[in-house]
Amino acid sequence: MYLCIMKENLVSIIMPSYNSASHIAQSIESVLAQSYSCWELLVVDDASSDNTTEIVQKFVNQDERIKLWALPTNYGSAVARNFAIQNASGQFLAFLDSDDLWLLYKLEKQLAFMNHQQAAFSFSAYQLIDDQGNALNKTIPVPATITYSQYLKNTIIGCLTVMLDRKQIPEIVFPNLRSSQDMALWLQILKMGIVAYGFSEPLACYRINPNSTTANKRKAAVGVWHVYRKTERLSLFFSLYNFAGYAFHALKKRIS
Repeated sequence: MYLCIMKENLVSIIMPSYNSASHIAQSIESVLAQSYSCWELLVVDDASSDNTTEIVQKFVNQDERIKLWALPTNYGSAVARNFAIQNASGQFLAFLDSDDLWLLYKLEKQLAFMNHQQAAFSFSAYQLIDDQGNALNKTIPVPATITYSQYLKNTIIGCLTVMLDRKQIPEIVFPNLRSSQDMALWLQILKMGIVAYGFSEPLACYRINPNSTTANKRKAAVGVWHVYRKTERLSLFFSLYNFAGYAFHALKKRIS
């Protein structure tokens, strides 16, 4: 039994999954290992064709804080995340994909940081690991703060590091996009005038997919452009200006 006396202490962790059998157990174990224990993990499987749900169900049977839903059709991670958010009970939302990992003190340190800053939105630096979970000895640093206009040019916020306070951001809904939906949501929040606070210490590990190809990078770039033009409705010139900043920072992150 884990003591969460007040809803305000509870962190709801949002985890979409799709054919994640090779890594999801490690991701869940990184949550179970957290020094902060007042959390719930909401896993929403997006119609996997492998045994992802069977793996998750074993954790559900062992720990009442873990919950699982299986969608009948593959709708995309935005729909899966929104379903989890609708069923979340905590004041704070955190996000972890089914192949990434959190470090031991992630929740404890980030909650203390948010309380100190009185922040509605925070994110942190993160480390890179390979497909086997081995450290690549590379950390992605983050700025102390980021605003709407800054984020348009520098999509530095890693979804696996984000924490949001639902008291200060009452409506949190991912736009129904197949790509860059997290970017679109962060922009919606920042557009309200909310500032995102960056925590300089790495709190998570992002897994590099060995099958990541130039085509995938191109797809990500197309997703960013779609957010500029269709979601944010930026002019062509302003979209090109921000895309140049996005490309610069993406290249810098890759080679630094």
